[in-house]
Amino acid sequence: MGNPINRQKDAEFQDLSPPRLYKPQRVAVSRHGMIATQHYHATKVGADILQTGGNAIDAAVGAALALGVCEPTASGLGGQTMMLIHMSNPRRTLALDGSSRAPNLTSAQNLTLADRRRGYKAATVPSTPAVLDYALRKFGTRTWAEIIEPAVLLAERGYEISELQNRLLRREIKNLRPSTAAPFFLKDGYKSYKTGEHFRQPILARTLRQLAQAGVKDFYLGEIAELIHKDMVLHEGLIRIEDLAQIPRPIERRPITCHFEGARVFTFPPPGAGRTLIEMLNIISNFPAKLRYPDSPKGAVTLAEVIRQAFRDRRDRPYDPNFYAQISKKRMLSPDYAQNMARLIKKQLQTSGDTTHLSVMDKYGNVAALTQSIERIYGACCAGGDLGFLYNNYMMAFECQNIRHPYYLRPNAVPWASVAPTIIFRGNLPWLAIGSPGSERIVSSILQVLMRLKHKSPFEAVAAPRLHCNINGKVSLEASRMRDDIPRTLQRRGFQVDVRDPYSFYLGCVQMVMREKDEFIGVADLRRDGAAGGPA
Repeated sequence: MGNPINRQKDAEFQDLSPPRLYKPQRVAVSRHGMIATQHYHATKVGADILQTGGNAIDAAVGAALALGVCEPTASGLGGQTMMLIHMSNPRRTLALDGSSRAPNLTSAQNLTLADRRRGYKAATVPSTPAVLDYALRKFGTRTWAEIIEPAVLLAERGYEISELQNRLLRREIKNLRPSTAAPFFLKDGYKSYKTGEHFRQPILARTLRQLAQAGVKDFYLGEIAELIHKDMVLHEGLIRIEDLAQIPRPIERRPITCHFEGARVFTFPPPGAGRTLIEMLNIISNFPAKLRYPDSPKGAVTLAEVIRQAFRDRRDRPYDPNFYAQISKKRMLSPDYAQNMARLIKKQLQTSGDTTHLSVMDKYGNVAALTQSIERIYGACCAGGDLGFLYNNYMMAFECQNIRHPYYLRPNAVPWASVAPTIIFRGNLPWLAIGSPGSERIVSSILQVLMRLKHKSPFEAVAAPRLHCNINGKVSLEASRMRDDIPRTLQRRGFQVDVRDPYSFYLGCVQMVMREKDEFIGVADLRRDGAAGGPA
């Protein structure tokens, strides 16, 4: 017997329609570069940087700083940032592991689930300023003061609240009202801003201006660091000046790779979730074309089984790159293992998070795929009175039971990450940059776009209906946009069906740019406030 169809909303997410106030440009074409982000103001910042001769890393850093202003639900100075970068001269592709770190006062035994979910004890040491500064200094062409200025102006002048942001505010108002974030993100400190109302952040603008003038070291060793320390002590948080002084600079790592549909995929290594994406691509490659079509009942069941298997393997084989000896064999990356899993799934078929992402390419051949987050929506729901940005709640992303686990919550540990910024090459040239928010839905969202690109246009591949299967066999899907026999077939195969709204907020938000001959094409997912744009 199949499981009943579940139409309940998930406690952590709400399905949201695209904003009615402003209609962002979802698809764009340019001969001189392209950027796609989750907010149209950030896209404009990145496109303007490309227009004036900046490279992909300049644009990515400028847009990432702007996203922290105009999409504060998902990222900001208090979070962490991961980047996958390709530089054309000299030619190299690398991952910037920008993991945040648990404070030195951390103890799993002394933190309750409530402590880790919200409040000052939920915050890890923010890495976003350090990562963006490192990327710009090493791979960019502009100064820090130049790149941060658009974010300063956006915070000073403000922007109009979208329908999406209004709904998120109303959903989270019970958590924001009693918190130190209320004066910053609620109107008069207790009610949500309405769609279309103007929202300014003067205190955040002042913090950004301080960073522009004094540099990022001020965040970790100067006046801003002192303010964070005092704020944490006042509210019984764990971060101290000593934690900030151990600046969480990113670690350069080698991307992990595979081949798919004749292209070479480069994606994010652990602690990110790129190996989960590679396992999915390797397994799905062993199926005939009729079972790789996700818009058919058999294809949907195949996809659900592949996603579930890859997440089972990720949970069973946790891996910390700082302790490589813990893993004797890279089974999740093995084509032979993928072949065996495909055979097993075929037999079964016969018998029976919030985050933001941007992708950018420039005319010089450089590429950046950047994913950053404050973990859950509105992070820890607290913000320093003299700072204006939200702290993350990455304490939720640690293991707290098994002390032998590589991501066990201990001092200076790094959290699990679900990010998978990805760059795909055809021959020696970068063809596509892609990524998504959405916690564990990140890799399944990317997978489905890549599967559809063979048969659909870039926009159609991103906009197409999605599904996700968790390790317990619950399939969340945009059922009203799919064939009506797909949910029924999944039920008959023993899956629990969880119906989501069309263009579900829950099922990721892919930002993709690609190069076809002499043109750059950008696509921003309809599921949030994103836009694509490039130089004229």
